[in-house]
Amino acid sequence: MIGLYLHFPFCVRKCPYCDFFSIDRHTPGQIAEYVELLLRHLELAAAGHRQGPLTSIFFGGGTPSLMSPEQIDRILFAAAHRFGVSADVEISLEANPGTVTAASLVGYRAAGVNRLSVGVQSLQTENLARLGRIHTPDQAVQALRLARRAGFENIACDLMFAQPGQTVAALEQDLFRLLDEASAHLSCYGLTVEEGTLYHERQLRGDLRLPDEEVYAEQFMALHRRLTEAGFEHYEISNYARPGRQCRHNLGYWRRQPCLGIGAGAHAFEARDWGLRLAVPADLDRYRRLLHQGLDPAEVLERFDQRQAMAETLYLGLRTAEGVAEAEFAARFGIGFRDAFGPALEQSPDYLYQTQGRLQFSLAGWLLFDHLILPFL
Repeated sequence: MIGLYLHFPFCVRKCPYCDFFSIDRHTPGQIAEYVELLLRHLELAAAGHRQGPLTSIFFGGGTPSLMSPEQIDRILFAAAHRFGVSADVEISLEANPGTVTAASLVGYRAAGVNRLSVGVQSLQTENLARLGRIHTPDQAVQALRLARRAGFENIACDLMFAQPGQTVAALEQDLFRLLDEASAHLSCYGLTVEEGTLYHERQLRGDLRLPDEEVYAEQFMALHRRLTEAGFEHYEISNYARPGRQCRHNLGYWRRQPCLGIGAGAHAFEARDWGLRLAVPADLDRYRRLLHQGLDPAEVLERFDQRQAMAETLYLGLRTAEGVAEAEFAARFGIGFRDAFGPALEQSPDYLYQTQGRLQFSLAGWLLFDHLILPFL
């Protein structure tokens, strides 16, 4: 199994909390040029004998829905031609509700996109303004309805919690409204402040205060309760899906499966040896220059040894409800959990458990994940 991630760095306006590579000043000509660069990058990657077929393709950003359906179609055709795609390939496109129309959604579906990830974040006008989003609550709901009419059955939504001033009641109101729109998947992220963002600057000045840990935990548990009651599976710390609608592409990340990274700011993973992680620097001028020279723009980010690979396998796998299978771990590394991480396992007896040969965190363990995982790293 192999995934393909394509990073599209342009957006209408940079959100104050976002630390992904994005550029909020652009022209249609720049987007057209960038599409040509992506096509060239795909060609170079294929020449490097990175074989398919692709089982998932993910357009992330930035705001990929700023590309036209014709541009998406060209990229998908090139990817299929260069690598091949599986018969049931999952093709995801991130979309901002303020950038899609009925015609563009029909075009994306016709191009082959079969999973739409809509950046809703909130359905409260005040929260959307605070988050710097360009759409209104009504535009978000309308985008979901237009997507269904365009033929999308697999629609995912992003929802943000633990926002300044947000209550559980307001969060649940957003949630119930999204459930009424028959979303197949929900990614629920607690608002965090990352270095280099406008929110970080505001926090340093004392102009931004996030809710405390108790509020965060209360809202996390409310989301879990309401969504599982509605028939969703809580399959990763931040992700919920109706049965059969888990994001295959992201599951590949958590299972350390190979993934190609195309575009400035993209990351990739090669599973050979103990693993190799690569990244294309977030520098559009450098990206353009190297591609025109016929050179691979990716750089090695991390080359794993056995111990690092074991630690990352647990770090990623324990984020998921499926956890990590001991038999698979022992077959891969020649050593079991207890022998490899005995002291670390003993530090979390109330939150880690094994069932049917799998090591998993409890729901309370997920809430403390960043703290509990440290002894394994």
